[in-house]
Amino acid sequence: MKIGYIRVSTTEQNTMRQEVLLKELGVDELFIDKASGKNTDRPELKRMLTYVRQGDTVIVESISRFARNTRDLLELIEQLAVKHVEFISRKEAIDTTTPTGKFMLTIFGAVAELELLQRQHEGIAIAKEQGKYKGRKPIVHPEFDKVVSKWRSGSMTAVEAMRQLNMKPSTFYRKVKKI
Repeated sequence: MKIGYIRVSTTEQNTMRQEVLLKELGVDELFIDKASGKNTDRPELKRMLTYVRQGDTVIVESISRFARNTRDLLELIEQLAVKHVEFISRKEAIDTTTPTGKFMLTIFGAVAELELLQRQHEGIAIAKEQGKYKGRKPIVHPEFDKVVSKWRSGSMTAVEAMRQLNMKPSTFYRKVKKI
């Protein structure tokens, strides 16, 4: 049986293009998620993984619709393989029934992840230019100043100060240098 899986990131996006393509490929059953691909916690994906049986083939329009990072992609493919279900990605022309297809799947997954990271870095750069992205807020230990004062006065060793603050040496000395 041919099983189609479709994903768009938001409820406002249209699935029609993917639906038409998969119906042209002769899929018997469609599973459609309108959710972020940031992880595999998607209701229709889970339902599809439960639904498939030995001998079925899962067909997607592209790898990016199935998984957004290599680890998730390979884990999903492994879940299918355990059930003896094949996987085809139309855009990348990947077919896991062949060793070459399995190899290409790994390569395309890695490339897709790199593209995603590049888009993420570009988005962060734009947000920084607009003053909307400030980065991660530093973690401040409530006893930091008190412990550093004891260390600087010589009444406490650096090792003991790091232990009390639960800091690694590089973090401790970097933070101490700033004050």
